[in-house]
Amino acid sequence: MDKIKKNIHKWVWVLLVVYCVVGIFYPSIGVAALICMLAPSIAAIFKGRIWCGNFCPRGSFNDTILSKISKRKNVPEFLKTTWFKLVFLTVLMGAFAFQIVLVWGSVIEVSLVFVRMVIITTVLTIILGIIYNHRTWCMICPMGTMAHYVTKLQLVKSKFRYITFNKGTCVDCKICSKNCPIGIDVLSHKNIGKVTHADCLKCNACVEKCPKKSLYIS
Repeated sequence: MDKIKKNIHKWVWVLLVVYCVVGIFYPSIGVAALICMLAPSIAAIFKGRIWCGNFCPRGSFNDTILSKISKRKNVPEFLKTTWFKLVFLTVLMGAFAFQIVLVWGSVIEVSLVFVRMVIITTVLTIILGIIYNHRTWCMICPMGTMAHYVTKLQLVKSKFRYITFNKGTCVDCKICSKNCPIGIDVLSHKNIGKVTHADCLKCNACVEKCPKKSLYIS
């Protein structure tokens, strides 16, 4: 199963490129974006933000392509704040909904709203990813923000698997924290034995980079 997820993550970015290019000429495919808009929150009910870390076309693009040209600088702290994420969610989705209302009744025009939104946010993703960390967009993504709050619901937490520590072999080197693409201080969760942060993508970056193999998903 892990091998399948890795292969999907490695190549699913192609769908994003195809969508943006084909959508310009055949905008009727635009509503397909609803899949990636709803999937993060639906998946979060069962697995946390696993969609963002393994199946999202944009996340795949960020890890596979954007990571190669990113300056990998620290992301400004204000981008990580709750207030900014909520304001960004409200503004972006409000603008999106307003455009939908304006053209309601025309399937092509509604589809074009989806295509424009995906293209504009992809351009923003690339700009932020080059200047800062390649996963910067994922820290402020409205869909990710909604998935974050679904993940925090006590009703669903018991269903999750977590990045888990083998405390006996961990040497506190902080390599896990330095390699988390979403900026989570992984090591700070050592005392409780697992990474319970609601933004954990289950992407395995910290697991794969740990020199002592002290992290695993359980």
